[in-house]
Amino acid sequence: MSRVDDILDRMEALEKELLEELRKTEHDLLYTVRDKKVRFSEEVRQYHRKLAAKWPEYVSESGAMKMLTIPVIWSALVPAAIMDAVVSVYQAVCFPVYGIPRVKRGEYIVMDRHVLSYLNWIEKLNCSYCSYFNGLMAYVTEVAARTEQYWCPVRHARPLKSIHSRYRHFFEYGDAEGYRERLEKVRRSFDDVK
Repeated sequence: MSRVDDILDRMEALEKELLEELRKTEHDLLYTVRDKKVRFSEEVRQYHRKLAAKWPEYVSESGAMKMLTIPVIWSALVPAAIMDAVVSVYQAVCFPVYGIPRVKRGEYIVMDRHVLSYLNWIEKLNCSYCSYFNGLMAYVTEVAARTEQYWCPVRHARPLKSIHSRYRHFFEYGDAEGYRERLEKVRRSFDDVK
């Protein structure tokens, strides 16, 4: 195992530890998640409603310049929705042919902030936009990562700003012999996502 693989293993372990720590928050903030639905006690929901900012005040405090940027922000939704559709069709058609397990879109695009009573309707709308857009980017990244693992599982020579989930399975840059000998094995190495 290379030093890079060792670091990637430790990163994966830390990500799992982070998820466990985030799940502990449920208890601290008095909510539960059952059947993908978030549930607060009635007492907590009432308290949250008291903390919600009234939307006219929210708009007023945001200022005119921020309000003028709204059409620019929301204009990105159209190409994002098109990308969502294209990537979903792409993996539905191609992944079975390649033998790549499909990416579960619902594990990446999580829409749950709209149930927070301390958010006004504008904040809920904004949170829904961000949940969709960032979840979509993660979903598309995973689809692309699995595609890259199949077609070109070679690490880059230059360091990357961000490393996707499949990078650990890639060949070292310049490892021509390993690439030719084990390419088919790497193309089938998806046991960790099944």
